[in-house]
Amino acid sequence: MHKTIRIKNLDCAACAAELQEELERIEGVDAASVDFINQRVSLDYGAEKAFDKAVYAISHFEEVEIIDGAAPVKKERHLKQLLSVILSACLFVPALVLDLLGAAGEWVPFGLFLASAVAAGWTVVVSVVKSVPKAFKGGFHGGVLLDENLLMLIACAGAFAIRQNMEGAAVMLLYQLGEYLQALAVGSSRGAISKLMQLKSDSAIVLEGDSRREVPPEELAVGDVVLIRKGDKIPADCVLIEGETSLDTKSLTGEAYLKEVAVGSELLAGCVNEGSAVKARVVRPSSESAVAKILDMVENASAKKAAPEKFITRFARWYTPVVVLAALIVAVVPPLFQGYNFGEWISRALNFLVISCPCALIISVPLTYFSGVGSLARCGVLSKGAVYLDQLAKVKVAAFDKTGTLTEGKFSVSAVHGEERTLALASAVEANSSHPLAQAFAGVPTDCKAEDCEEIAGMGMSANVNGKRVLVGSARLMRERGVAFNRAETLASVVYVAEEGEVIGYVEIEDAVKEEAAQVLADLKRAGVSVTAVLTGDTRARAEQALNGLLIDEIHADLLPEQKPECAKKLKARGTLLYVGDGINDTPVMAESDVAVSMGALGSDAAIEASDLVLASDRLSALPKAVKGAKKTRKIVAQNIAFSIAVKIALMILSLFGFIPLWAAVLGDVGVMLLAVLNSMRMRAKIK
Repeated sequence: MHKTIRIKNLDCAACAAELQEELERIEGVDAASVDFINQRVSLDYGAEKAFDKAVYAISHFEEVEIIDGAAPVKKERHLKQLLSVILSACLFVPALVLDLLGAAGEWVPFGLFLASAVAAGWTVVVSVVKSVPKAFKGGFHGGVLLDENLLMLIACAGAFAIRQNMEGAAVMLLYQLGEYLQALAVGSSRGAISKLMQLKSDSAIVLEGDSRREVPPEELAVGDVVLIRKGDKIPADCVLIEGETSLDTKSLTGEAYLKEVAVGSELLAGCVNEGSAVKARVVRPSSESAVAKILDMVENASAKKAAPEKFITRFARWYTPVVVLAALIVAVVPPLFQGYNFGEWISRALNFLVISCPCALIISVPLTYFSGVGSLARCGVLSKGAVYLDQLAKVKVAAFDKTGTLTEGKFSVSAVHGEERTLALASAVEANSSHPLAQAFAGVPTDCKAEDCEEIAGMGMSANVNGKRVLVGSARLMRERGVAFNRAETLASVVYVAEEGEVIGYVEIEDAVKEEAAQVLADLKRAGVSVTAVLTGDTRARAEQALNGLLIDEIHADLLPEQKPECAKKLKARGTLLYVGDGINDTPVMAESDVAVSMGALGSDAAIEASDLVLASDRLSALPKAVKGAKKTRKIVAQNIAFSIAVKIALMILSLFGFIPLWAAVLGDVGVMLLAVLNSMRMRAKIK
């Protein structure tokens, strides 16, 4: 079983790692993921007893509280941290002045420095004290005790012990200031993502005859007729049944344009009515709308971590204990060979401890991925996890389904050849088909009734109509069933109709290429995609005619559903494969590809379930932006890892040789962390 729990008051990334480790030790919990940035805990467990234990552990972890999923998320103000910093600074400044002037002796500055350290660091002391029993619960867990709080406490206490009072106070003041600035930065990113909640409508007006009533969107049922006034958000996915209007779709697509809609058009939840009042019929409940998919996917994306995130989590668990041991060796061993000069080497060891704090990596890497997922969501691309951003950034081969992906997927009958009943028979049989071509016959009147229907994957339908066996489908179906026929001389899609083993006619069906398709393919090439391909069950001649003028390197035609995954395997051998599709028959290919993308608004539920990313509004133009966003995310992660490690190694070496004082070590540690976090926040910029 899987559950996601919303929490609050989880104060730091190290605390999140500590809580995750505690949850993973619970018997019956198969997997746990604690998301510090999004304030969520994802649990996979086998029995309710394990879940109850996990809930108890979460609710008794420091000041963490479990909150109701329906409760509004309040803006974090971090007043406690701010007051601690201000009070500590007010004590530190006069202490520093008096110490430099030497006007008040030794004890007054010492008292002020100590008070300043206590004002800023009392929460650090509390955290360390709380960690002690947890570290020895069920054996010794070094990663629980040896965190950045212990590092700072040791550094502060050690500085005061060797009479470096100013450095001791500076450790706590600068550390608390860094924590406060970090909290503001992370809170800002949380706020940017939480704005997505504004997509959700607060209420809906249901029309019942001449009366109307206002209800929450969650209470809407399929078939309800709703009134949507100017300025209202669409409360659920609907079909327009009366009136014409313009929709602001920016909330879903990220594109600032108005979409003109008329009777029969689909209205996606989350869009805003910018025109006149209209009536619409609900086609999907609120829980299954495009908005619900966006919110659910963005909220849970952080549970699927990218490789760098997993590495950083594992890295932090053994890194801190090793650093503490190394600092202990630095403090004890060199003085034994240099006249027992412990004071100097303890000072260097304290510098080493402070600089080694892994906060920059623990915070900035998950924050970058979190911001990347949110940035893609604002463009209308929903990622099911950070891990898929890593894969998307490496894409070299992009393959597409043709119908409904590169083409509009809105088929219509363009011509009918043969006997008069050809169209009526085709319409009756295709009414039972799930194939996209069957849409062309929707609304075509027929007096025929099809019974005992059988869908033949990738080829067509078989059914009994008026006591006679009727085949409706492709030329391949006719050949496989031994039906003699003359191939139609046309490049349009053709549906043959055979009755009792004899072809009585055929229907021509047309589909148009999406206007944006050419630009999208060109943009993908510019974004680094080497090969573009199309996988289709259509004939090569029709596919080439339909896709003429598009920047497509390869067309793989005449493919049955079971042949598409084999074709995808061959494409994968040439580089990381991205596949974009929208139908049930695309799910095997999606499973085979490295990154699967489905069309969200019109795509089938099966395709959305099998995919890694979803285009919420079916606009292909969001795809190149997603690739660019993924590459930018990966680039920033690499920058933060390289920068943090390089600077810390340099500062560690300088501290071992005594070239920097303790306060500079703290400033360096805080500075690296803040620069990494600020670099991560570049992901919040609009992807162009």
